[in-house]
Formats: sequence, structure tokens, C-alpha cells
Amino acid sequence: MCAVRDVCVIGLGLIGGSVLRAASAAGRTVWGASTAQADVDAATADGFDAGTDVAEALGRAAQRDALVVLAVPLTAVDDVLRIVGMHAPNCLLTDVTSVKGPVAESVARLAPEARYAGGHPMAGTTESGWKAGTATLFEGATWVVCLEEDDSVAHDGTGAASADLTAWREAATLALDAGARVVAIPALAHDATVARTSHLPHLLAAILANAAASGGPIAGALAAGSLRDGIRVAGTRPELVRAMTEGNRAALLPVLDEALGMLGAARGSLASTGGLKVTIDAGHDAHASLAAAQDGPRTPVTLDLNAPDAREGLVSFGLRGGWFTALDGDTLRGEVA
Repeated sequence: MCAVRDVCVIGLGLIGGSVLRAASAAGRTVWGASTAQADVDAATADGFDAGTDVAEALGRAAQRDALVVLAVPLTAVDDVLRIVGMHAPNCLLTDVTSVKGPVAESVARLAPEARYAGGHPMAGTTESGWKAGTATLFEGATWVVCLEEDDSVAHDGTGAASADLTAWREAATLALDAGARVVAIPALAHDATVARTSHLPHLLAAILANAAASGGPIAGALAAGSLRDGIRVAGTRPELVRAMTEGNRAALLPVLDEALGMLGAARGSLASTGGLKVTIDAGHDAHASLAAAQDGPRTPVTLDLNAPDAREGLVSFGLRGGWFTALDGDTLRGEVA
């Protein structure tokens, strides 16, 4: 049985603060750092070891071989990685940003010796800051821990190609400790998928909110559940939404084109025939399909992390929508559709 690894979280907002709390609740030694004094003060008041000296926190992580979690906005990742490269160059490293390809590229450029596995917990609220976080935020949520199909792009922290799954395992164990279910997929597959399931919805929510507000005070008076549900995420801090959508530009653009094509087809149908049957029926069927994928029957699976084909098996399960919920020794347990 592996020793429980310490956790150092850089960034103590909603997600980082929740990671720190969840890791602590799981019995780990934790500490964190943030340049936001208000978050540090709030975390300290709640009894957590937190400060504003990021370099000091990372130096401690290097001494204790802790798992470092980057929980800063995408726009701040490069600045923090430069400090990682100076003070914890060989650390075990993960992150919780909503775009994975750009972060992986930054790690390779700025902290190339780090043992890295990118992460993205699919959880959150429209609130922000330390006070918005909870130790239970990730319970039952999906947490992506990226893994490439070709182990030639993996590294063991010395620059040498390696099939070692140490970094993936450490990040996945943290996610499981937080109550999440772990999905292993490549970074580009993650970015392409969240462009559809997260980033496009954020963009459409902003447009829906703008369209509704243009109706004046009466629009607010008549707004019902359909509008509230559609624009909920428009209440997220704009700088965070911009970071995720602009940061995933390459994957979001073609998905946005698809959505514009669907809207154009609906507009053309309404203008020419007065009907919207094709659009409405397709949306209803797609909703049912998504619900079935989330809630339909699943088959239990196990996977030995020491198996020669463990990497391929992890990615194969992930791309089929499979997830893991427990790690017993070297055996992952989960289920797949």
C-alpha cells in the first residue's frame, strides 16, 4: 500500500479551496498558496495552512515530494509554472483548469522535468473564492485525468519516454479521495468534448441572457424556468468564462460553427414553412440520448495498473464513457456503458 501523499494547492478559489478541503478530509497533510490575500485570510481563518508565498509552498512540496495541484485561471498558469520550474522542478504535478492541451504544452515548455498528469473536475458553481468551496464539491462528479494513448509522449520526469503511470495514479487517487469518478482520456479528446458540453453552453448562455435582457423590464417580469435554466452559467465571473472559451479556441470554433448551422437551419425553416419540427424533435431525441448515456445500464470493469496494456485499457474505457470509482492496491474498479 502506497503512503498517503501530501498535497500542495496553488490557488485557493472555489475549485482549489475545495481540493484543499477534500484532501484534508481524506486524511492528507495539505497546504496552499494564493496571491489573493482575501482567499488566504479566509483559508487561514478556517484553520488551513495557507500563505501568499507561492515559491515557499512549492519549495516545501519539493522537499516532501508532495502532489502539486495548480488551481489558478488559465491565464495565470504560465506564471505559476515558471515558479514550479525554479522551486519544484521534479514534482508530481496536476491541475484543475478547464482546458488541457494548452496546459500540457506550457508544462512541457516551462516545467519539463515535472511528472505531470492534467486534470479537470467537472464540478463547480457560479460562485467564486475560498468561501464558495466545500469538501464535498466533487462527490459524484466526473474528474478527467488525462492520459495519452501513445506512451511516447509520457515522461518520467527526466525527459525520457516512459510508460510509467505514477503521475496519473497520484492525480486519480486524489480525485477518488474527493469522491469523484475518474475518466482517463487524451488531452485533445478532453478539449474537443468540453467545447461541446461546457464551453458552448457558456457562450450560448451569454447570448440568451443578452437576448432576454434586450426585451426590457417586462422580460424580467415574464422570465420563467426555461430562461433561468438556460442562462444559469452566465452568472459565472466573466474573466473565468473568457479564459476557458478563449483558451479552447481551436476546439470551440468548429463546434460553434455546428451550432450556428443548426440555428440557421431553424431560422430558414421557420421563415419558409413556419415550422420547427425538425429542430425541436432532434433536440428532444438528443436530450433523451444524453440522459441514457449518463443514467443507462453499465458493466462493472477492473483494470490492473501493472498490466502491460494498462495505458491502452484506461484510455479505451475513457473514450467509451467509462469511469473508475475505486483503487484497491493496483486494481482500479469502475464501470463502462
